[in-house]
Amino acid sequence: MKFDWLIIGAGYSACVIAERVANELGQRVLIVEKRDHIGGNAYDHYNEHGILVHKYGPHIFHTKSKKVWDYLSQFTEWRPYYHHVLGVLEGKKVPIPFNLNSLYALFPPKYAEKLENLLLENFGFGVKVPILKLRESASGDLTFLANYIYENVFLRYTMKQWGVKPEELDRAVTGRVPVYISRDNRYFQDPYQAMPKLGYTEMFRKMLAHPNIKVLLNTDYREIVNEVKFNRILCTGPIDTFFDYMYGELPYRSLRFQFETLDQELYQEVGTVNYPNDYDITRITEQKYLSGQTSPKTTLVMEYPQAYVPGKNDPYYPILNEENRERLDLYLKEVEKLNGSVLFAGRLADYKYYDMDHAVIRALGVFEKEIAGQS
Repeated sequence: MKFDWLIIGAGYSACVIAERVANELGQRVLIVEKRDHIGGNAYDHYNEHGILVHKYGPHIFHTKSKKVWDYLSQFTEWRPYYHHVLGVLEGKKVPIPFNLNSLYALFPPKYAEKLENLLLENFGFGVKVPILKLRESASGDLTFLANYIYENVFLRYTMKQWGVKPEELDRAVTGRVPVYISRDNRYFQDPYQAMPKLGYTEMFRKMLAHPNIKVLLNTDYREIVNEVKFNRILCTGPIDTFFDYMYGELPYRSLRFQFETLDQELYQEVGTVNYPNDYDITRITEQKYLSGQTSPKTTLVMEYPQAYVPGKNDPYYPILNEENRERLDLYLKEVEKLNGSVLFAGRLADYKYYDMDHAVIRALGVFEKEIAGQS
C-alpha cells in the first residue's frame, strides 16, 4: 500500500494535519507513533477508579482563536471549565498568577491597599506585567513587592522547573508568569475555556476516524521507513533526533509524574496548587476538577521536574536561550535542503513551547500554506 504521507508522531500537530489531508484532499496517511497511544502529551485515560487522568500532567484547554475553537468543536463537545491555581507562600494559599487578591492575602490591609494603588498608578487595571519587567521598572515600595514576588513566587519555582535562573531563560518563557493587576482569580482569561467532554483521547480518535488514515503504535518510524512507500514526510518528533544529532542535542527539561488516589471526595480547593518554595514538587493537580466527575475517591498528580536524558525519560520543555537557538538554526538550514519533501511541525519539531491552541494554529497553517496551497 502506498501513502501520500508518513507522519511521525500522533500528538496535536500530527492529528490535525492527518485529519486535514484525509478529509480535505482525500490523501492517504500513515501515522507512526512510538508510544502505545495517540494524543501525544495530551493523552488521557480512565484509571482503575474510573477517574479520567492526564498521563503527562494537566492539559487545560483555552484559546483566543475562534478558528481553533470551531475546528476542534467538530470532534468534541465541551464542558465549560475555568482553571484556578493557588500558590503556597509563607504557609498561605494565594491566587496564581499573583494578583490584587494575592496582595491582600499576604500583607496587612493598609499596606496591601498602598501597593494596589501604586500598581494601578504605574500600570493600570487589567494589565499583565512580566515579573522581570516589574523588577526593572519598579521603585520605592514597588521594588519591595517586585523583589518579594520574584523571590517567593518566581525564582525558586523557575529554578525547580527549569534548573536555571529566570535571567538565563528566553523572555518568551519568563513572560508566561506575569503579575496580573486584577481581581480575576482565573488562571487564564481567554474567551474560550473548556475541557473536552469525553476527554482529549476521544477527541483525537474522532479526528483520525477516516478510512484514509492508518495508525501504527509502538513503532519507531526508522524501523519501517524503508518498507513503506510514501510521497512526503511530516515530522512532529524532535528535529535533532530526525537529523541524528548531527549538530548535537537540543536540551529539554523533563518531568516525573506521581499519581495517588485518596479515599476522600476532594483534596484541595482548586484544580492546581503550586509549591514554589517547599518540597521537590512544583505542583499538585486534582484530576476531578478537570474532568468534572463526582466520585468518593480523588486522584492527584504530583510533578517533579528533572533533567531530560534521551532514552530515559520524555522531553517536555524546550530550554530556549541564545545558544540553543543557534543550534536550532543549524537544523533549520538542513530542513531547507530537503525542499519540502519533509515538513516539520509541533513542539518537538519546531523546538518551541506551544500551548495546545498554538499547536493547532501551527498545524492548520502548515496544512493551508505548505500542503493544500501546493496541491
